[in-house]
Amino acid sequence: MSLTQHGSHLYQLTRLTAFNVYLVRETDGLTLIDTGLPGSAPAILRAAAQLGQPIRRIVLTHFHSDHMGSLDALRAALPHAELLVPARDARPLYGDLSLDAHEPQRKLNANPNVPHTRPDGLLHPGERVGSLEVIGTPGHSPGHIALLDLRDGSLTAGDVFQSRSGLSVSSEPNLLFPFPYMNTWHAPSAVASARKITELQPTRLALGHGPVLEAPVSRMQRAVARAEQRLARQSA
Repeated sequence: MSLTQHGSHLYQLTRLTAFNVYLVRETDGLTLIDTGLPGSAPAILRAAAQLGQPIRRIVLTHFHSDHMGSLDALRAALPHAELLVPARDARPLYGDLSLDAHEPQRKLNANPNVPHTRPDGLLHPGERVGSLEVIGTPGHSPGHIALLDLRDGSLTAGDVFQSRSGLSVSSEPNLLFPFPYMNTWHAPSAVASARKITELQPTRLALGHGPVLEAPVSRMQRAVARAEQRLARQSA
């Protein structure tokens, strides 16, 4: 996995050119955002050692296997690191695909890699994880979250968008990298969440797939507009 620094606090680790996890530097150590594909743990541990700080916390943006695939291996290596997961996505993470009555009744895809590791805490929108504020961004999954660094405006947003071959909302088809689209649970909610985080006007956008974008707001606005137009055509 390649390691790239963005700003003062954010480090991007990329595997197979397309799958990202992030380390965020805090005063007491590192927060790991997502754990990547299975087999990513050794490279993540090497990156933390290179940065000279321990991983204190592991946060998942959502339950999909390319974002939590190395969770059990990391827990084995880091038994004292706190695991924090979105409260709503804790259910499908462990195999419960039921939907609440108020939610769109669109079937969830099962997670093929149910972890043995249990969470130490459940995250809700508005809570803080160190310097990071939890932002609720349902759509790609029911409990998807993004994390806004209040120190510098960096936004780590999982699969709300992807930046492979240009920036697009995860609900938009992308022939060169179709997986976010294929695994988006509810497109209208995904587009609404993309608009919501665009309105936060982040200084930097870090995603699960694709390069980190600096000064991303205008590109986010254009991507949201395209996604909204597509929804309008489908409903016409």
